[in-house]
Amino acid sequence: MIHLFKNNGYNIVLDVNSSSVHVVDDVVYDVLSEMKETDENRYREEELHRIAAIVSGRYPAEELTDEDFREIFDDIRELEENGTLFTDEQYLVADSCGDSCEQEASGCDVKPASMKKMVIDFKKRQTVVKALCLHIAHACNLKCEYCFAGEGEYHGDRALMSLEVGKKALDFLVANSGNRHNLEVDFFGGEPLLNFDVVKELVKYGRELEKTNDKHFRFTLTTNGVLLNDEVIEFANKEMDNIVLSVDGRKEIHDRMRPFRDGSGSYDKIIDKFKKVADSRNQERYYVRGTFTHYNTDFVKDVLSLADEGFKQISVEPVVADPAEPYAITEDDIAKICEGYDELAREMIKRNKEGKGFTFFHYMIDLTGGPCVYKRLSGCGSGTEYLAVTPWGDLYPCHQFVGEEQFCLGNVDEGIQNTDLVDKFKLCNVYAKPECVDCFAKFFCSGGCAANAYHSHGDINQPYEIGCALQRKRVECALMIKAAEDSEEE
Repeated sequence: MIHLFKNNGYNIVLDVNSSSVHVVDDVVYDVLSEMKETDENRYREEELHRIAAIVSGRYPAEELTDEDFREIFDDIRELEENGTLFTDEQYLVADSCGDSCEQEASGCDVKPASMKKMVIDFKKRQTVVKALCLHIAHACNLKCEYCFAGEGEYHGDRALMSLEVGKKALDFLVANSGNRHNLEVDFFGGEPLLNFDVVKELVKYGRELEKTNDKHFRFTLTTNGVLLNDEVIEFANKEMDNIVLSVDGRKEIHDRMRPFRDGSGSYDKIIDKFKKVADSRNQERYYVRGTFTHYNTDFVKDVLSLADEGFKQISVEPVVADPAEPYAITEDDIAKICEGYDELAREMIKRNKEGKGFTFFHYMIDLTGGPCVYKRLSGCGSGTEYLAVTPWGDLYPCHQFVGEEQFCLGNVDEGIQNTDLVDKFKLCNVYAKPECVDCFAKFFCSGGCAANAYHSHGDINQPYEIGCALQRKRVECALMIKAAEDSEEE
């Protein structure tokens, strides 16, 4: 399976199953476009003559000869034999390769590009919990219009996680993490700094657990910035592997969607604090993370606004909302948003050449497929490897399912009780979704977000169509940026 597209003057060919990317000239691009529709007998002489006749007719001034086409076909055949073009599907659904893998711990060097028909049974594979999203506060000091958490309260009661519950959550993570050494914990909300004292104590407790359990906690803090101060910044720089700073871009956009409860804007209260955080971390190990909506489909201006403020690590993502909401992205918005992604990619290339480069989260793709086949096929591991913990200690598949009681998996006292639901999430992968089977982007998005699928269709295995369209465009833009970088190096 190959995917061909043109972007910013580049003719790009993606071999889907190996993630190999080729930049080709116009003639080869047209040859591959014709060959794409053929079967495994694509090298039959009559088929090659047919393709050569079609393509040569498009380039009368080139005076292409039979020898020219013979060289092209030989080069394509060589790429196919080398496993970088027209590669076969690499995975089947049956028995897995064994226990859940952590490459750095096990020394496993099996990568998707080198596998031949790896046979997988997702339901039988033994998973370990490697990440928790601690809802340290079901409360917030902002009133964001698009908040999926219902003003930070997750459509329930306002609450702060106690130190006791937090400790039980970390104990649960250690006890259920198997041989995995590195564990991820995100302090989330609501606004976690409303419960900063407990955050500090839980980090301290985690460091003690490290000493006796051969574990290392990678802590992350997600904050709206209102309560940021020098004490918090100093603590975060010492203890947090990453910090996520919520800001939507331009002041007028941010203030419209992220106001205080009295309706006043929050941008001026947080922007200088965020700059201080970014600079204090040497512009590394953080993200400014924004959301764009139907109101600002010109979101590129918001990304560039953040870049112009000096931020180097940027993520601005489309809102996922009930279609009835006035700010929800519609199908009519897709074309403009995709044009924006193209514009942003070109601007990033330009700024990088000028020494003013920055990263955009959705353009950071891994062409090797990553260290683990399961991540490539199933994504974030929600409901199996990644769980959310409420202030009361209840366990959910991820933060976006919190408050929907049918998705409660158990609690930190008794552990996971709803094993049937865990099995459903184990089976949530690209092969469980008919819409994903023939999609060129499936190994980059791993079938998309289960929560977005559920909230749009009531089924974790039915992808959110608008999200899919935007994801495909982001993948193309990311590949184009890679092509541009490689051409500069040459």
